[in-house]
Amino acid sequence: MAAAKIAPRLPKGMRDFLPDEMLKREYVFDRVRETFHLYGFEPLQTPVMELRETLLGKYGEDAEKLIYFAQHAGGKEELSLRYDLTVPLARVVAQYENQITLPFKRYQLSPVWRGDRPQRGRYREFYQCDADIVGIGDMSADAEVIGVVVTALRRLGFPKFTVKINNRKLLIAIGHYSGVPDAQLPDLYRSVDKFDKIGADGVRAELEQRGIAHEAVVRMMDLLQLNSGSGLERLAALAKLLGGDQEGLAELRQVAEHLANAAVPPQFYEFDFTMVRGLSYYTGPIFETFITEPNLGAVSGGGRYDGLIGLFRRESLPTTGISLGIERIIDLMDELNLYPNGIGGTVVQVLVTVFNGDTRAEATRLAAELRAAGVHTELYMQDKNVGKQMAYADKKRIPLVAVLGGDEIAAGVVKFKRLSDGVEVSVERGVAAAKIRELLAD
Repeated sequence: MAAAKIAPRLPKGMRDFLPDEMLKREYVFDRVRETFHLYGFEPLQTPVMELRETLLGKYGEDAEKLIYFAQHAGGKEELSLRYDLTVPLARVVAQYENQITLPFKRYQLSPVWRGDRPQRGRYREFYQCDADIVGIGDMSADAEVIGVVVTALRRLGFPKFTVKINNRKLLIAIGHYSGVPDAQLPDLYRSVDKFDKIGADGVRAELEQRGIAHEAVVRMMDLLQLNSGSGLERLAALAKLLGGDQEGLAELRQVAEHLANAAVPPQFYEFDFTMVRGLSYYTGPIFETFITEPNLGAVSGGGRYDGLIGLFRRESLPTTGISLGIERIIDLMDELNLYPNGIGGTVVQVLVTVFNGDTRAEATRLAAELRAAGVHTELYMQDKNVGKQMAYADKKRIPLVAVLGGDEIAAGVVKFKRLSDGVEVSVERGVAAAKIRELLAD
């Protein structure tokens, strides 16, 4: 009895990427990698699975409900698919502390897994793209990773975006000033983190529903909505209201100074006291980047997490970093038409056709010559007439077709046809590669 056929389908929240889409993804990956290299970050790779004990207790209760557990029959180790790239980095630094040099500037571009509810723009398997600096407590490191975000987005062609900057220490100071008990600070974070979604009135109502005193809510909302003036003016006004120079404010002023020295254009960042970041391990400056025109939401996040590495070694190390929402960025590149002409379609620059069985050997030699010269060349593999080979090239969006019939072989030439405009030209075999480059450049 024949086995029943299996319907081809994917698990929810997982995706395949066909060649056209993969070429666009690789374009974005390459531009981002170039930016990381420009700033002196070096690549790191970690396994897709970690020991369960490595991941649990690092993200907060809500996030850890989304961690995938992984096990095989007879396996004794309790394993989980990685939830992000930050905790694996902390483990690496502790495990290989005698093999790395501080400051350790690393980036990683790899898939992660979360059991989230699949929806548009949210997947269960997706790529993260992180850059972190380990071993620097000075705010110059925080300014550096903000500069990486700004540079990467500008190189990709995003014209209007804003990196919002805040400080966890400042949020604590605002809470204390307003009279919020330490035990209720997590409730404060959770509600304020919804500011963009439910607005000031919604946050105010939710805070009171969580049992925070009305007087405390009123005082806090006045501070959170202090948005007039430039970034430094906002910091000065908040310092005046708080009645002292809070550590979080001092750190943000240092970040602003380093950003100015690094020539990061001020139109691309601002201080926003309502920005929280959800993960529990942040200890200082935090950042989140939003596409502003049109208003398309967040595309990166990050911050300082000086205590996380200490969970894996005797003493912790100061660390700060960013995570680019690479999947979101890829989607927006299409939505905003930011890909250069020619990205996607195919990597092939020229299709070498095969006139008939007698010419296949010479066509194969031509393909080898072009490849040796660095031309991305496909040799047609089937036994079909030249017209169908041309149609194949057109469907795949291959820009050039090389025709090598008996007459061309006898004359020592090759004929090229550019499919976009029908231009045809015959050249000697010795200059074929140079002619291809000329035709592609026109």
